Amino acid sequence: MVFEFTTVPGFDFITFFAMHINATVRDNYMEVPGTIGEGYVRKIGFGNDFKLTIHHYTLKEDLIIKRNPSPDSSSVWTLFFYNNHQDLQVKYENEENTSFSKKNDASILLSTNDLKTEIRFPANNNIQYLVVAIAADRLRSVLSIEKPNGTIKAITAENASFLFFETLDSEMQLLLKNIVSVDMNNSMNNFYVQVKVLELMYLLFSKLSLRENTTFKSINSNDAEKLLIIRNEIISDLSTPTVIAELATIASMSETKLKLLFKQTFGDTIYNYYQKARMEEAAFLLKQAKHSVSQVGYELGFSNLSHFSRLFEKQYGITPKKFSYTA
Repeated sequence: MVFEFTTVPGFDFITFFAMHINATVRDNYMEVPGTIGEGYVRKIGFGNDFKLTIHHYTLKEDLIIKRNPSPDSSSVWTLFFYNNHQDLQVKYENEENTSFSKKNDASILLSTNDLKTEIRFPANNNIQYLVVAIAADRLRSVLSIEKPNGTIKAITAENASFLFFETLDSEMQLLLKNIVSVDMNNSMNNFYVQVKVLELMYLLFSKLSLRENTTFKSINSNDAEKLLIIRNEIISDLSTPTVIAELATIASMSETKLKLLFKQTFGDTIYNYYQKARMEEAAFLLKQAKHSVSQVGYELGFSNLSHFSRLFEKQYGITPKKFSYTA
């Protein structure tokens, strides 16, 4: 299922999404029809310049949400906080070997509305997804930082055009879970949700403020779309090392431009981003899927298990063998 839209004056996501899936909106709340899944979408306002849409559902088929570039790009910034969680099932010894994988993407995407974005939610996953739409002027007042780095300067600049991507760490995932679970029948919970959303934003901008202070390079909608494709290409097969020349061909960019824009958008080099994703997958396979160290190493493309152990310990401060025994 694909839902494609363009944010223009008067556009209301929940209304048009409800029409797309034949659902009904009542009091800014839409229940997902049982024919396609279960869950809800809810809209909450904190004033005309600060709004939140909460998505919490499990669908029977993949959902792709495509946002086209908006003709009115300079007034509203959008923050997407999303967590796709796939529950693991128990595998008994007499069952055939099952391929377990992390298969969840906990991420944050921050962009101006002039850039095209696409987010894919796999079927049968527990989707927790927040969209924060905040007026540029209000965000600038929130981010009154005395000595901002290049990233914060780019976000608060007039006529800005940017795309930034961050991982949703465990603290943020807990906040997200709390927000989507709130009972909005309690009159004070609108205030509670606003506080928690601001806390999420604080954690996000704290991360962004620590990025390397470099000169910001503007990107267009085509660049933004290509960068997200490149990220998906990198994490789609963690057993195969990335080849910059091949990625540059996919992105239709020079290697220099790709490396510069990737680091600016994702906060790290392509190689480091790939290795961190690799170690996160290793941690998941060791702890949740109960794979052995050698099995995980070979599954992730390591021919030298000592090298795998060194990289894992560098990221987590503990060897993979000891990590697999921790509670």
